[in-house]
Amino acid sequence: MSAKEIVQEFYKSDALLESETVAKLLHNDVVLEWHSSKGFLKLKHQEIIDLTTELGKAYVRSKARITHIMEDGNTVSVRYSHYVKTIENPREEMLLAHFMVIWELKNNKLYRGYQMSQL
Repeated sequence: MSAKEIVQEFYKSDALLESETVAKLLHNDVVLEWHSSKGFLKLKHQEIIDLTTELGKAYVRSKARITHIMEDGNTVSVRYSHYVKTIENPREEMLLAHFMVIWELKNNKLYRGYQMSQL
């Protein structure tokens, strides 16, 4: 798979709710630096898995609507909006946030992520 295909696999429908799927795509030494409207987070492998597990408990569906994706060697930039459906109301799709992320891949796995999000 190309770097772009690996990133697309990461953001495919419901993958962000499945910790096993996410774990397969992450490098053991992954670091995600995330600037959000609520502050800065620096997440490592287990923290990303834990976040995925929590998302899986709160939401029944997840969809990343990618508007832009560009690949340059082992670096992929993605702009997307993340939509979810809650357990309480599985018929209504809700916008979680808008995201821009740059992923560096190493050994065909997500290695370094630089992400910004806004509600």
